[in-house]
Amino acid sequence: MKDISSYSASTQLALKRLDAITRINESVVEGQRKSALSPVRHKVFVSYHAADAVEVVNFIEKYDDVFIARAIGMEEDGSDIIDSTNVDYIRRTIREKYLRDSTVTMVLVGGCTWARKFVDWEIYSSLRSNPTPNGLLAVQLPSTPLSTIAPSRLTINRPKSDEDGYAEYYVTPTSVEALRREIQTAFDARTTKSGLIKLGGNLRERNSSC
Repeated sequence: MKDISSYSASTQLALKRLDAITRINESVVEGQRKSALSPVRHKVFVSYHAADAVEVVNFIEKYDDVFIARAIGMEEDGSDIIDSTNVDYIRRTIREKYLRDSTVTMVLVGGCTWARKFVDWEIYSSLRSNPTPNGLLAVQLPSTPLSTIAPSRLTINRPKSDEDGYAEYYVTPTSVEALRREIQTAFDARTTKSGLIKLGGNLRERNSSC
């Protein structure tokens, strides 16, 4: 994990908890903790802004029965790929190192998530995955105003008034069942809506001010 000493104490603690959740989910054999009769828990990559780490970890722990957090966000320095200008290399590295065997990518949206370059990279790599892309959805964190800007690469994949879209944007779930349906919708889109994917323009080169 990166040097997180520059963050506030609460954010440092949340980032450590996120790292622990990742390792716990990776070490548990699916089916050991949950009954075979339980609803399907898809393997979800969680993309987020480090500033929202406290809310993100609370969200993941609250909905532990709904999805399996397979990997959680890229390190802030991205030292192994940040200097590369090869888009295919960046996509492949993110897929192999971070997305791993997830089938759905969920962007947890806070006020500045749109400005984080790694969120853009993670969305792009999720959409570009072969042979099957990740399902993609965004869920707004509880403290986030309704007027918050969504990441641009997500926005171009949302439904428009006159056309369908690959990804959906949701406000904070009202129930476990609602989030389960939302994740299942994203999972199903991998095969039913893959033709609607819009990769968009160049990868974001730097974080924007927020």
